[in-house]
Amino acid sequence: MPNLLAKGRLARWSVGASAVLVTMTTAAGSVLAAAAEHGGEHASGGLPQLNPANFPTQIFWLALSFAALYYLMAKKALPRVAEVLEERQDRISRDLSKAASLKEEAEATLATVEKALAEARGEAQSVIAQTVAEIDAANQARQAALAADIAERLRTAEVRIQAAKDEAIANVRSAAADIARDVAVKLGATDVDQATADAAVGAVIEERRS
Repeated sequence: MPNLLAKGRLARWSVGASAVLVTMTTAAGSVLAAAAEHGGEHASGGLPQLNPANFPTQIFWLALSFAALYYLMAKKALPRVAEVLEERQDRISRDLSKAASLKEEAEATLATVEKALAEARGEAQSVIAQTVAEIDAANQARQAALAADIAERLRTAEVRIQAAKDEAIANVRSAAADIARDVAVKLGATDVDQATADAAVGAVIEERRS
């Protein structure tokens, strides 16, 4: 397409240059003919270029100049101009193609970045949710372990308290039985055996408990 455009421009410029040169030649011929009609009698003393005797030579050089100028324009100047235009068109086409390629690459890179960001956000949310779940599970496990430890310590303390209580009651019961026997002896009663004294003290203790 650029070659066809350059060739078309070259052809138009060649035709235009030819028309201009033909017009100039025609105008020059008309001027020379008019000068020949009105200045023939002054040929000997007038300007040399208006002397009809010099017309063939002038027409020859005019045609030669026209041919040389046409050759230079058609073979040298206009092809060079066409090459410059073609190079410019090619450069513009390459630049446009490169710009389109860069635009596509930029759009692809942007899409890749947006996809990576979306994936990163999804992964971050997943990691956060997993971390929160793990923390909740760890807290629940620690709370359960702490509750179990406290319950075990309470049970152990209750067992120890009950054992100490039973031991204290047994000691008090034994001491009370001994005191009751001593009091009975001092009051002049017959000697009370240990079993009877223990039974009496036990009854009193049970009555106090109830």
